[in-house]
Amino acid sequence: MKAGVLHAKDDIRYEDMPIPVASKGEVLVKVKATGICGSDIPRVLGDGAHFYPIVLGHEFSGEVAEIGEGVTSVKVGDRVAGVPLVPCLKCDDCQKGNYSLCKYYSFIGSREQGSFAEYVKLPERNVVKFDDSVSFEQGAFFEPATVALHGLLCADYRAGEDVAILGGGTVGMFTAQWAKIFGAKRVFVFDIDEDRLSLARRLGADETINTLDKDFRQQVDELTNKKGFGFVYETSGVDITMKLAFEIAGNKSSICFIGTPTKDLIFTPKLFENMNRKEFKLTGSWMSYSAPFPGKEWTLTAHYFSTGALKFDSSFIFKKVPLRNIKDAFYMFKVPKTVKGKVLIVND
Repeated sequence: MKAGVLHAKDDIRYEDMPIPVASKGEVLVKVKATGICGSDIPRVLGDGAHFYPIVLGHEFSGEVAEIGEGVTSVKVGDRVAGVPLVPCLKCDDCQKGNYSLCKYYSFIGSREQGSFAEYVKLPERNVVKFDDSVSFEQGAFFEPATVALHGLLCADYRAGEDVAILGGGTVGMFTAQWAKIFGAKRVFVFDIDEDRLSLARRLGADETINTLDKDFRQQVDELTNKKGFGFVYETSGVDITMKLAFEIAGNKSSICFIGTPTKDLIFTPKLFENMNRKEFKLTGSWMSYSAPFPGKEWTLTAHYFSTGALKFDSSFIFKKVPLRNIKDAFYMFKVPKTVKGKVLIVND
């Protein structure tokens, strides 16, 4: 088979390698589409890979090509999304169903060979079937959709509250939709890009706020009657929005940081004191798994994609690139702000 094999920093090659064989309890998937995750970029363009040579790729969908002995949940020809985490299933965290927190995990596409290839194999429990009405491109978005839902659940989400989503990227758009699906009173999406805010409205957001507007805080006060939000989800990992979460949270509210920060985050005493004065709960979210593995995050994504309640917009995809041109796909990330949306690596 052909694969995009990373041999060293900034050295990814389209070349031949053996087709994996599905052993007992394993499934071989013929890959149709794989998203380039933000975590793949430093692995290819920097020194972030765990070892060489390695086939990256973990946001993928495809068709079952072969099943190993004992596999019963899927059959050849089924359309599936790949679940990249391979937890140990033995540690205390796994025994409690907290698979995202497993310290002895493996991971398809970073610690094991991944989906920037024509085929990838994985354990039976790591494939999730989806309906024929769901495209393979949409199937490659299961992973970010499940990350959004996991964050929603980490904050003990409940219906009937005003919800703020800080950041209008892919995860933010899915977080907004999950909040609506599960009964938000109103969903507000905050961003600095009018195109993203327009997309948020198309996907069902009740209000959109451009934080470049000088009076945006006044807008929030007027729209919420100065009560703030019952739930705030930060999805960008940017210091400005992480601080903004503390400002717009309501009394006795919940804040969840889904976004991963990349720079030092410094709070003034006055800003941090919001947590004391408002008595809000602050939590983080990591990956997207629960018991029974891989969790309701994955099964509900399959369900709500099939019903259309969880919407997929073509603008989520910045560009589709054939696997043979994978090197060119990563070169686009060398120029800041060139890529706006998900780059999908597709197999013909």
